[in-house]
Amino acid sequence: QVQLVESGGGLVQPGGSLRLSCSASGSILHMGWHRQAPGKECELVAAIPSGGSINYADSVKVRFTISRDNRKNTVYLQMDSLKPGDTAVYYCKARNICGHEYWGQGTQVTVSS
Repeated sequence: QVQLVESGGGLVQPGGSLRLSCSASGSILHMGWHRQAPGKECELVAAIPSGGSINYADSVKVRFTISRDNRKNTVYLQMDSLKPGDTAVYYCKARNICGHEYWGQGTQVTVSS
């Protein structure tokens, strides 16, 4: 069983930045971030497989950057130029080589003046 521990959420003003981190307790193949805003469906924000292309939602391209440190089994999401529409609970998701999927507990990101 792999556990994911997220950190880095909080309250920020529009135009500000936050950096989310997600550390996995075991070896992970694919990692990514999803988010869910009140009254909206969960959506993929960014995904970074162990190999292959990084994917971003159109709404966050250019503003967000996903990266990973394989030695630490950690994925990061650097969020710049934040907008009120980015307000949501952000969840880390990971998949291991056997295809098992794991989710973090979620971290709240609030963008408000």
